[in-house]
Amino acid sequence: MNDERLIEEGLSIKLNGVDGSSLDPKTHAVARLGALIALDAAPASYQWNTSVALAAGVTEDEIVGVLVAVAPVVGVAKAVSAAQELALAIGYDIDADLEAVDPWNA
Repeated sequence: MNDERLIEEGLSIKLNGVDGSSLDPKTHAVARLGALIALDAAPASYQWNTSVALAAGVTEDEIVGVLVAVAPVVGVAKAVSAAQELALAIGYDIDADLEAVDPWNA
């Protein structure tokens, strides 16, 4: 569970501290997504930060682009793990697409 008020007040951390970063909201959101992928973050972190990124104007294609950009640096295992979480966060149903694939006709 993510108690934003507790984190902000108790730890003196601004969760959406765009102001102090010298970045525009969209760039800030993209950087945070890259950091989450590098850290192999919890699913709730992907959900929250993806919604912030979409609200800042980051497109779904750009979210996938972040994953592609950091994959060579963070490694395949983290990239695959992050891909699943990011897909869920943007509402993409991986299981439905996998069920639609006929491996014998590939």
